[in-house]
Amino acid sequence: MDLPRSSAEKAIARQIASINPDKIAAGPAVRDVDVIILSYGKDDASRQMTLDAIDSLIASEPDRSIGFHVLIVESNKALYPFQYPNAKTIYPSSSFGYHRFMNIGIRQTSSRYVCMCNNDLVFHPFWATAILREMEQDPTLMSASPRCTVFHGQRGIDLSKKVQVGYENGVHVTGWCILARRALFAIIGPLDEHFEFWYCDDDYRNTLKKHGIKHALITGAVVDHLGSRTIDHPTAAAKQRWRLTTWQRLYYEFKWEHGNWAIYALKAIKYEAKRWLGR
Repeated sequence: MDLPRSSAEKAIARQIASINPDKIAAGPAVRDVDVIILSYGKDDASRQMTLDAIDSLIASEPDRSIGFHVLIVESNKALYPFQYPNAKTIYPSSSFGYHRFMNIGIRQTSSRYVCMCNNDLVFHPFWATAILREMEQDPTLMSASPRCTVFHGQRGIDLSKKVQVGYENGVHVTGWCILARRALFAIIGPLDEHFEFWYCDDDYRNTLKKHGIKHALITGAVVDHLGSRTIDHPTAAAKQRWRLTTWQRLYYEFKWEHGNWAIYALKAIKYEAKRWLGR
């Protein structure tokens, strides 16, 4: 299957042309990063979004000091055996779950660093260099998120502080792009697959905090998030929306707030009854 190519690489190349690579601190010759991107190529626009993300990712480190190994975990099985350019594409047989598919990607890769990503991203020049530089200077920094010019710009983040340690969702932890040391998962284990969509980032940040694992926002690393294009689609089935949203909140409250199975079950029954009654 042939998909149209985008102009994203040319756009990123123009950004790169304005940057002097000599100002980027030198690091090891090549550092490998496995980049796992979850994709749902349900139509041309969705597939183009994934292509654009790959284009900007590959163009973001022009000196090739970082080797990106891109793994696309594609939900639309009808696309098989299509392979996205500059990436390996796999089609899990299991049903979609954000953490479930991300775990599959983590198991099928092996580099020292792993980056967990949405497909609705634009990677700016040297974003990975900025994060890896901080990780190499601080061996205790196990996980990091880049800055989004729009999302963080609206929150008045202090850009003079390059490394901002913390666990606040939407400030320090940006669920659409997280770069971590693979060794992290030997400590926390696999991502909790009960979380299929909503609250995945909240579960991740709470898990890091529980284990005392340092995470930081790296303001010099920029990856823009274009926003969700799947669950908010008007044709999304009501039952699927409930499972990926409301049910996730109920499980999150059980796991991180009250820990009471009886409360969890009663709330689930209540919300299910409301759904069936159309309230």
